[in-house]
Amino acid sequence: MLKVDLRELVRGPVETAGELAVDNPLFTGLDVALAQPVRVGGRLQATGEDRFYWSGTLQTTIQTACRRCLKELVLPVNANVGALFTQEPDAGDDPDAYALPGDAVAVDVTPAVREELMLIVPRFALCRPDCRGICPRCGQDLNAGSCGCATATDPRWAALAALKPKPGD
Repeated sequence: MLKVDLRELVRGPVETAGELAVDNPLFTGLDVALAQPVRVGGRLQATGEDRFYWSGTLQTTIQTACRRCLKELVLPVNANVGALFTQEPDAGDDPDAYALPGDAVAVDVTPAVREELMLIVPRFALCRPDCRGICPRCGQDLNAGSCGCATATDPRWAALAALKPKPGD
């Protein structure tokens, strides 16, 4: 249940828990390949008149490729989420708050989950910090070993190379 009826908050904070499917329309346009559903849990509480704070967590796994060697990766994604929802008329001025209509009867925390997922997923993943990538000439994975291609030299540096002392000079 990721949508909380505001009347439930009269008795105190309300626990939220749910799972959002990989193909949920909420994730359309995120440019993230989810490998597992997004598991969400948390607690919504009133923090004043017309203000509600949700503190939660999200967990999932994404599929991506290493930006250097292009190997497929499956990475866990875990995040703590804190979101303020408000019915205040000037809430549109606060970029850190989710505006609710003045006549709202429920708080849906899924927009906060979507935004946090978008922020936490790495744009450029690496299979390991010392990944050597692929050879730009032959495409050989340099993590598996050298490819044997000659080192490319840029002709613009030839004049400087001529100034470099040769061994034995």
